[in-house]
Amino acid sequence: MNKINRLFSERGSRKLLSLYFCAGCPTLEGTGEVILTMQQKGIDMIEVGIPFSDPLADGPVIQAAGTVALRNGMTLTKLFQQLEDIKTQVRIPLVLMGYYNVIMHYGVENFCKRCVEAGVSGTIIPDLPFADYLEVVKPVADKYDLRVIMMITPETSEERIRFIDQYTEGFIYMVSSASTTGAQQSFDEAKQAYFRHINGMNLRNPRMIGFGISNRQTLESAQQNAAGAIIGSKFVTLLNQTKEPGKALDLLFEALSQ
Repeated sequence: MNKINRLFSERGSRKLLSLYFCAGCPTLEGTGEVILTMQQKGIDMIEVGIPFSDPLADGPVIQAAGTVALRNGMTLTKLFQQLEDIKTQVRIPLVLMGYYNVIMHYGVENFCKRCVEAGVSGTIIPDLPFADYLEVVKPVADKYDLRVIMMITPETSEERIRFIDQYTEGFIYMVSSASTTGAQQSFDEAKQAYFRHINGMNLRNPRMIGFGISNRQTLESAQQNAAGAIIGSKFVTLLNQTKEPGKALDLLFEALSQ
């Protein structure tokens, strides 16, 4: 069974926590250490960012991390090798998050094949048009048992959400706002109403809420309205500040308790 599907099928009522970091930042060779430290500290799933020069969905923190990673020399080829080196030690799902241009340049078939060889269970491609997903990416991803995770936002129509729910597997990435990534102090009533509305749709796929989660209030709100939460910018900031994944995680857990 795909590790993503297994995670959600075996979690019971437990709320999940997934973290994002950008491969190659703060150091080129630190990818494996970050992943294994997250696993050791109890993180349920990891999104590994593929750095890109024009990341449209990313806020300033993750954009800056991508810039550092590219300057450090991170490439998709290098990332796959790093993941392959730790594959036997990784028990939790890894999801690669990157832009369609990078994946097309690498080759969709080659990308999916290398994902499986490197122990990757899924991918998130924020700018992937749904028509291209159905016609180009999904047939190849299905061949390799790779989950393609689609995002929904408060602007996504109910018709499109049901379409995504019908034609994807794994989980749905529920973006808390239509803006870019970045830590927030609280989720306002409009976001809460959006969460409740999606809950009421009784979707087939579980959902994870991301964008803006940085403290206890936003974490609990996400956990109450989905299978769990995804944290990116807050962890990336702490990792860049400390340069030590263990220390960054300790500081993150402290922030999430306040």
